[in-house]
Amino acid sequence: MLAVTFAAYFVALWVAHEVADHWAQTHHQALTKGHRSRAGARSCLMHVTTYTALTAALGGLVWVVLDLQISLAGFVAGQLVSAVTHYWADRRYTLAWLADRLGKSRYYVLGAPRQGHDDNTTLGTGAYALDQSWHHFWLFVAALIAALS
Repeated sequence: MLAVTFAAYFVALWVAHEVADHWAQTHHQALTKGHRSRAGARSCLMHVTTYTALTAALGGLVWVVLDLQISLAGFVAGQLVSAVTHYWADRRYTLAWLADRLGKSRYYVLGAPRQGHDDNTTLGTGAYALDQSWHHFWLFVAALIAALS
C-alpha cells in the first residue's frame, strides 16, 4: 500500500507542477520572479502560492478519491518542502549559484540568448532543464514524505 500511495501522490504532484509552471504562471511572473528585487521576490511568491494551491488541490483530490494512507502532517510537510524548494530555485540566481558550485555553469547557460544578439529564447535551455529536474526531485521527496507519514 505504501508504494501505491507514493506512486499515486507523486503523479498528482508532477501533473500539478506541470500545469502550475506552464499554464497557471503568468507571463509577468515568469519574466520577473528571478529579479533580485522586492518585485522579483513578490512575483516568485505569487507564482509559488498558485503552484502550491494546485499541488495541494490535485494531491488532496487523489488522497481523498483513492483513499491514500497519508496523514495531515505528512500532507502539510510534503507541501511545505515542495513550496520552499520551488521558491528557492525559481529565484533563478540561487539555482545558477548551485549549478556553478557543482561545475554545471556551462550547462546552465546552454541555449541561452547571447547578450547583444537577437537570439530566440526557447524552453530548451540548460537553465530550464536544471530547474525542472530540481523541481521533480523535490516532488519525489515531497511524495515520499507524505507516503511515509
